[in-house]
Amino acid sequence: MALSADPTGGTLGLSLPAGSLVSETCDGPWREPLLWVADGAAMPGAWARCQPVGDAVGLRPVLLQDESGVGEWWGGGLDPGMVSDPGDHHAEDVLRDLWESAVSDAEEDQDEEDAAEAIAPFTRRWPGLASAGGAPADPDATAGDVADGLIGPWLESPRLAMVPVGRSADLPAAIGWSGPVHYESDVARLCAVLRSWEDRFGARVVALSHARLDVSVAVPPQSPDEALAVAAEHFAFCPDNVLQGYESIRLYAEQALLGNAHWTFWWD
Repeated sequence: MALSADPTGGTLGLSLPAGSLVSETCDGPWREPLLWVADGAAMPGAWARCQPVGDAVGLRPVLLQDESGVGEWWGGGLDPGMVSDPGDHHAEDVLRDLWESAVSDAEEDQDEEDAAEAIAPFTRRWPGLASAGGAPADPDATAGDVADGLIGPWLESPRLAMVPVGRSADLPAAIGWSGPVHYESDVARLCAVLRSWEDRFGARVVALSHARLDVSVAVPPQSPDEALAVAAEHFAFCPDNVLQGYESIRLYAEQALLGNAHWTFWWD
């Protein structure tokens, strides 16, 4: 890792606060550091300041939030040994599999009529990938704005972290994040979807909690039809977002996605 010899990042052009490298996993020490994490809370602007220089040296910033009852989950709670390569998976194949599973689970948990209403206007058949529309904003500038907006209202005292990874979408797999483990045991499959969102919507991973993922979006859906198509992908990716918050895909699209540059996911 680029910060192994210089945890402050000074020789790399970074000006990092006091922090430390993390190599401990749930199975013991990893063969190399998985990330660097600051000792203290991040201030607004931290993500944006680190992004350009970090990108040039192969490091990606992310905010990490500890949680009550879990604490610093990145200190021994990571499991990179259980993660495959995101490049081994195709986003649409992953989403199709997850869609079919999510629809089946919805039908088991609800009666047939309620389940049909929850996924309307879609059916059991995977509807396909959504198309991006609208003029793209700068993905990294959008990510910096979203990161700043998370500090305080959404995340209390998050830590800045730097991860050695080639692209933002691969960050959860690179550190062996296990937030969605009760839904998808191999987070690399979800990273394949994040890669697709990165390509289509200018998405960036900006924050991770114990079981929560925050993503910035440079090209959010601008029409109800666009939002509905994206909502179907979100339902496959994280059904709890819809069923435990908005009751239906259509309502989720209208209230959570339309023009929204911040997507958040959580797994029960």
